[in-house]
Amino acid sequence: MTITRVLPLVAGVLLVTLSPSLAAAQPGSRKRIDVPPVPHEIAVPAGHSVYEVGYATGTQNYICAVTRTGALDWTFIGPEATVFDSEHDRRVGQTMTHYLSQNPFEIERFRATWRDSDDSSRIWAVALASSENPAFVAPGAIPWLLLDVVGAERGPTGGKNLWRTSLIHRLNTSGGRKPVSGCTTADHIGAMKFVPYTAENYFYRAD
Repeated sequence: MTITRVLPLVAGVLLVTLSPSLAAAQPGSRKRIDVPPVPHEIAVPAGHSVYEVGYATGTQNYICAVTRTGALDWTFIGPEATVFDSEHDRRVGQTMTHYLSQNPFEIERFRATWRDSDDSSRIWAVALASSENPAFVAPGAIPWLLLDVVGAERGPTGGKNLWRTSLIHRLNTSGGRKPVSGCTTADHIGAMKFVPYTAENYFYRAD
């Protein structure tokens, strides 16, 4: 089964809104987390504080398929990435994996998934808002996102590193855009492309 999700794109504006959790950290946190400025349409609402940041490296995956209009196009089928705790050395410090999976808290819904590499707790999230504002998003990069957590599950031994997550930011993206060629004739149907990308993921909890 091919799952297609179309994310709403909000027109870019130049007004900058600082997240209320800029440079915030949960009480008792071992590290300071500075959230970069973001376009106002993906600003985190009041009542949420950042508690973790991860640096994702992987692919955005697409399949050549017939769309609802009958045209051929590359259809997004999910990410596949490893999330690290260091921006500068992504060979060590794996903290999570990121992929698409079925959310057990919704009927037949496949959502962006993050799984903690330590305790196997998982969260599923859906995009609340998107921005391609060129003042923030690099040319050729996938949009920045604000995502709402719509499912959370503890690990098999009760681990809950991700369990209380309420919102997620996908920021400072590079690459990942769907291909612009290679999906034009019937013999291309079923072809797949794995487009490299990187992104920063900021995780929030309700105060």
